[in-house]
Amino acid sequence: MKSTFRMKVNGALRAVECEPDETLLDVLRERLRLTGTKRGCDIGVCGTCTVIVDGKARRACKVKIKDVASEQGADRVEREILTIEGLERNGELHPVQQAFVDCGAIQCGFCTPGMVMQALALLNENPRPSRDEIKKAFVGNLCRCTGYEQIFDAVEEAAKRMKP
Repeated sequence: MKSTFRMKVNGALRAVECEPDETLLDVLRERLRLTGTKRGCDIGVCGTCTVIVDGKARRACKVKIKDVASEQGADRVEREILTIEGLERNGELHPVQQAFVDCGAIQCGFCTPGMVMQALALLNENPRPSRDEIKKAFVGNLCRCTGYEQIFDAVEEAAKRMKP
């Protein structure tokens, strides 16, 4: 049975009517038209649908909307959901996005939104990760084009630019 769910997406309070068991990925892409979050495997192993929920990287294909949004009228604080569309400010790319561009970490671009969001979550938790920590953080994000080294370079560059 459909309900109206409230959530905070990219800083704005949003309401959507959907089934409680719909995935966050479906709600973002189909209901809110935030298509930067990509659909890949639908089983949580490729990382293309990575978003940030309350500061942590999450696979949107594995998250049920009822677990991250409140039903209309409920006394629950909305969770903070950040997608790739929420990073740019006033026409300027976020430092992580710019580092990906500058380091050539974008090839076909399909995995890029998930990679950027994974990088941001890592850097928010660990502003100065080692190369090994970066590699470990990206174990669940698949890329067929870059060979990963440019992605790891971009995370290191973004860490320098973001200076905590």
